[in-house]
Amino acid sequence: MTPLRDRKCRDYAPGTPALDAEQARKLLSGLDKGWRITDDVKSLRRAFAFEDFHRTMAFVNALAWIAHAEDHHPDFEVGYGYCRVVFSTHSIGGLSENDFICAAKIDAL
Repeated sequence: MTPLRDRKCRDYAPGTPALDAEQARKLLSGLDKGWRITDDVKSLRRAFAFEDFHRTMAFVNALAWIAHAEDHHPDFEVGYGYCRVVFSTHSIGGLSENDFICAAKIDAL
């Protein structure tokens, strides 16, 4: 099976079922241990810490590049020395493989 970081995101039509908890946990096992699935299984989250603002912003710029290349955009919160990333596939109202693909690409940074 192709590793998540080597896959490409795809479009999901509204009405496509979101991943269930078991499917999401299986995909989570392919990511860094810092990623968490929310209790409602609607999003994937991770907090990152950095030594300074410059490193934080370099990470955010790399994250933006991944999001643009995959056409799958997370929500993120940024401040001095931290970035919190939240993935969810809004068109289906929950998690899709796209969320895990992008998370894996971030793990590879």
